Amino acid sequence: MQHAGLERLRRRAGASLVDGIFRGASRLGRLHPLSRPERHGVEVIRDVRYAGDGGHERQKLDVYRPKGASGPLPAVLYVHGGGFRILSKDTHWLMGLAFARRGFVVFNVGYRLAPAHPFPAAVEDLATAYQWLARRGASFGADLERLVVAGESAGANLAAGLALSASYAREEPYARAVFETGIVPKAVAPACGIFQVSDVERFPRRKPSFPRFLSDRLEEVERGYLGPDPAAHGASLDLADPVSWLERGAIPDRPLPPFFLPVGTKDPLLDDTRRMARALRNLRAVAEDRYYEGEVHAFHAFVFRQNARRCWDDTFAFLERHVPRGRGSDEGIGLGSP
Repeated sequence: MQHAGLERLRRRAGASLVDGIFRGASRLGRLHPLSRPERHGVEVIRDVRYAGDGGHERQKLDVYRPKGASGPLPAVLYVHGGGFRILSKDTHWLMGLAFARRGFVVFNVGYRLAPAHPFPAAVEDLATAYQWLARRGASFGADLERLVVAGESAGANLAAGLALSASYAREEPYARAVFETGIVPKAVAPACGIFQVSDVERFPRRKPSFPRFLSDRLEEVERGYLGPDPAAHGASLDLADPVSWLERGAIPDRPLPPFFLPVGTKDPLLDDTRRMARALRNLRAVAEDRYYEGEVHAFHAFVFRQNARRCWDDTFAFLERHVPRGRGSDEGIGLGSP
């Protein structure tokens, strides 16, 4: 009993440490003068409800868009990370600002979090936001024929599942609703993703030296999001494990969009990006996986780093090839850059 109590205490302490680091970094970054949207010619419309007036408080999105832009602009639906259990659209203001500075209308989406709202709640929320975007996106100046779906970490998982739902006619009502919008993203940019939430023990199995601290964090993600018995979800687990879904080789009902898959070589989730790129290419989809030497998980959020700026430049170069953006800034994201 004492050992079990110490184990719980160790896990709880580790979770609090990681949660605090991410939240603190976002708050500190927001104090920087260059974090103000008006400094970049960007306006923000906050807390737009996408699930109706009776929805959960997290079922809201923020719209970032260039001020004074004329004509419909390419759009980004951005999904924040945080292990499905922490963080928010508000902590991910940098992503909205970065894309908007480059001429995109950005819909930075919040969603219900685990463990209070386990799988498939987040997937359902993203599907609802996608339907809202199909109906209302044009009124915010978005050209939905030039839509990008993006996210990082857990958000990369959700972004990938959302994009695949637009190409596969699935049975789940929320996935089917995405398919029936008829809108397939022109590109998908899921960064440093956990593309299989189940069986996180695969990481220490493949690498016996895998740190115990990281194993604990990944177990929290799996148990929080999928519950104590992931097998109880049955076939519907595909939308929590999009790489496993693709690895089965099912032919999509519509062509898959091109994927840009950046990750650091020191990211513990590195192998999921490799698997995702292989699975997409086996289905004849465009998959450009980029590896940034020595970088850790979500490194691209630290825009003062050279590799972070290079990752953003690579992302925008990929989008320029697949989603012509028209007018917009050519200055990069500019936060912390020379």
